Amino acid sequence: MGNRVTRDDFEWVYTEQPHTQRRKEILAKYPEIKALMGPDPHLKWVVSGMVFMQFLACYLVKDLSWKWIFFWAYAFGGCINHSLTLAIHDISHNVAFGNKQVKWNRWFAVFANLPIGIPYSASFKKYHIDHHRYLGGDNLDVDIPTDFEGWFFCTPLRKLLWLFLQPLFYSLRPLYVNPKAITRMEIFNALVQFSIDLIIYCLWGLKPIVYLIAGTILCMGVHPISGHFIAEHYMFLKGYETYSYYGPLNCLTFNVGYHMEHHDFPSIPGCRLPMVKKIAAEYYDNLPHHQSWIRVLWDFVFDDSIGPYSRVKRLCKLAKES
Repeated sequence: MGNRVTRDDFEWVYTEQPHTQRRKEILAKYPEIKALMGPDPHLKWVVSGMVFMQFLACYLVKDLSWKWIFFWAYAFGGCINHSLTLAIHDISHNVAFGNKQVKWNRWFAVFANLPIGIPYSASFKKYHIDHHRYLGGDNLDVDIPTDFEGWFFCTPLRKLLWLFLQPLFYSLRPLYVNPKAITRMEIFNALVQFSIDLIIYCLWGLKPIVYLIAGTILCMGVHPISGHFIAEHYMFLKGYETYSYYGPLNCLTFNVGYHMEHHDFPSIPGCRLPMVKKIAAEYYDNLPHHQSWIRVLWDFVFDDSIGPYSRVKRLCKLAKES
């Protein structure tokens, strides 16, 4: 992918993010893409099935030995939970019930959160808006690692450790980089989540709780599905800050791999993003993309030129709140 050098800082750019201009060009040439925007009528049913599947799993694992609790948490439950975090990602763009039913989307995200074991959906929504509006924005886009992460996690062993600790950094980094006031929805999210956790504990004991939370943590670390965290915006080729993945794991992740298409059109649900690529093929076919999230993780760990510093950063002006 061209010349690579070991990085000791982020890739600072002084241009606007590429998605805004590409969106304008594509819509001008293919106005029919607007018809793809709007809610996904199947999302709520798919997510509901996944939530109840995890509740059934809680009953089934309650008498297993601890080694099997962690095995099934990594091999099965964590995959479902990670998929639910990506459903929450889609729901944060109001594609479950549409833009006219914002509260229904927020409440449904709290429901989708239940098997994850820890409150997540409301805080994710609060910060994910900034990730799209200020992509790569210094002190605004909390998806960007901190300077300490870039400086310290720079060897293969340390980068592997960083991948294991990714859930910790993902949850705590916003509190350091861009702290925001706690919202009522976050309080509601926490109360509902901990109430369900308590009910599960009273019904079936500690093991189902460990199954749920361990699955969430393990599958956000070193796991094939978690490769999307690195694949989406880490700069594997200079000058490109967003990458798509067109492999089979999209089937389990609500097409989050179609990430260039998603950033170009955040209001189009994941199930329709392949149609964006098909309609506007000339805008995507020649852009660098990934075919394997496992290969992404391998390259991230063992390629000296790739690490937490491999991100594009820019200075962004704060948009006026409406």
